[in-house]
Amino acid sequence: MPPTRGRPIALKLLILLLVPLLSLVGLWAFAAGLTGGDGVRLLAINDLATNFATPSERVNIALQNERLASVEFLVTGQDAAAMAKLRGTTDRTVAEFRKLAKDQRDLSPEMTAQLTVLYGKLDGLTDVRREVDGRSVAPLDVIDGYSQIVDASFRMYDAMVLVPDMSLYRQAKSVTMLGEAKDVLSRERALIAIVLAKGRVDPREREAFTGMVATRRLLYTQALSHLDGSLRGPYARLAASPVYREFLEAEDAIKGQAATTGLPATAATWPIDGENLWAAVERNQAAAVTGITQRVMPTAIGMLIKIGVAGGVGLIAVIASILLSLRFRRRLVRELDGLRDAATELAEVRLAGLIKRLRKSAVPPTATEVAPIEVKAHTSEVSDIVRAFNDVQSTAVAAAVSQARLRHGVSQVFVNLARRNQSLLHRQLLQLDSMERATEEPEVLADLFKLDHLTTRMRRHAESLIILSDQAPGRGWRNPVPMLDVLRAAVAEVEEYERVEVLQPPQVALTGSAVTDVAHLMAELIENATLFSPPQTKVDVRSALTQHGLMVEVEDRGLGLPRVELDELNERLVTAPEFDLAQSDRLGLFVVSRLAARHDIKVTLTASPYGGLTAMVALPSALLADQPVAAGR
Repeated sequence: MPPTRGRPIALKLLILLLVPLLSLVGLWAFAAGLTGGDGVRLLAINDLATNFATPSERVNIALQNERLASVEFLVTGQDAAAMAKLRGTTDRTVAEFRKLAKDQRDLSPEMTAQLTVLYGKLDGLTDVRREVDGRSVAPLDVIDGYSQIVDASFRMYDAMVLVPDMSLYRQAKSVTMLGEAKDVLSRERALIAIVLAKGRVDPREREAFTGMVATRRLLYTQALSHLDGSLRGPYARLAASPVYREFLEAEDAIKGQAATTGLPATAATWPIDGENLWAAVERNQAAAVTGITQRVMPTAIGMLIKIGVAGGVGLIAVIASILLSLRFRRRLVRELDGLRDAATELAEVRLAGLIKRLRKSAVPPTATEVAPIEVKAHTSEVSDIVRAFNDVQSTAVAAAVSQARLRHGVSQVFVNLARRNQSLLHRQLLQLDSMERATEEPEVLADLFKLDHLTTRMRRHAESLIILSDQAPGRGWRNPVPMLDVLRAAVAEVEEYERVEVLQPPQVALTGSAVTDVAHLMAELIENATLFSPPQTKVDVRSALTQHGLMVEVEDRGLGLPRVELDELNERLVTAPEFDLAQSDRLGLFVVSRLAARHDIKVTLTASPYGGLTAMVALPSALLADQPVAAGR
């Protein structure tokens, strides 16, 4: 089908979506690198550095001094007063830090988690001090105890240094690494005190010291490689100074000492070398932290200005996009709504009604029933869809008419064949009846009875074809028939009738117009009961009067059915669906549902207490005669 002239829907959708999409993509792509949250976060980091990181750094310095004093006390037993004074300083800085941290708001989840870990380590400081006072702990373990607290604070710094500006982030991260290198230097000073007190370097102390030296030098080298000129300058000058070189020589000397070898003469200067380097490092570290903090505010303000400009331009673009999109949306939605309504009416009303009528009658559809749908549209694709729907309607109607004719033809074939079989079987029954009356030999008479019973069943199957074709069987009664006779007639049409036990029903009769159908219905249910139950069991047929009519129950003792399948069969019995040739194994249930719907009879399958099924047939009072009378054709 060639496309209809007009503006294509692809162009409309392009115009509809191109401007807002490009505007939003450009706006948010630009804002993704410079989001407002980044600037605000930078300002928050500045506050954190002032009110959070600085007090924490004071805690670290106090812990480093206390660690050195504690180790010296352990190895010499002197300077307890100095150690107590340093402990007081540590306690004051920890209390101040906890107070400021408690007042700090809007901490990230990562910082909150690391702060909790740090609190736990600080709580363990009391245990470390108790062991030092009792002199029941090795000096290296004391160094490790204090180091765990300081390490926890550095992990908190890592969570805090999430600076959105990459250059500033690298500088801040490097300053943090220099702080870690400074703490390792403090650990080396404490270990030097141990070595000097012993007069030798034990293997354990040498191994620990070697690891500290390697860690400090690595951190120092990596941090300096990322610092810019202004921040790296003091550290570069320190690295070239005699103070730094003298401490490097001290480190190398301690690493090379053996436990059996006494300390060299230069060992006396090791504490002084460490103290000199410590003072210079402390001074440089304080300057680096101040320099980083001073860079945060200008970076944040510049970022916010860029975001403000981008946000204003983006807002104008978004508003223009929305207005333009709404204009085209209204026009396109009106066309699509009209198409949807027309298609819905075609599918749910016109075609559904036509197919429903064709199921009952093969009369060709009228012009009104196959009228094409009409939708006012200016878009070529919508017009093409309307034409496609009309083509689909024509094809569907043609297929439905063809199927209706085929169904009607098949139904007529069923009816014709069934009628012929009915006629032949009726004549055969008359012939068998005559032969039964004419013979008195028991064996021959038994064979004739078997043929009579077989013919009766064949007649029922022929009537099933007529019922499935929505026709009425030829048999009928004018007068009411006692319910007992109806049930016996139904049992007579079942192959294993000997297994069926009909209990005495109430003294009621069935109207003549319903006798044939009810007997057929009951025969189908009784036969199902015999087929799906063990051959040695009985099938009980009971009946009782109810407020609304007569209830007949057919109970077998078979294996039963799963609940899902049972519900499906009950649904089929209630709705009386159209006969499906693909489900010929359920032929009897189709017949039962048709007969039940014809006389307003309710049939329900339920689980039997014996494990099988119980078919409950509710005959309405309209089918029952006032008084039982003799049967007559």
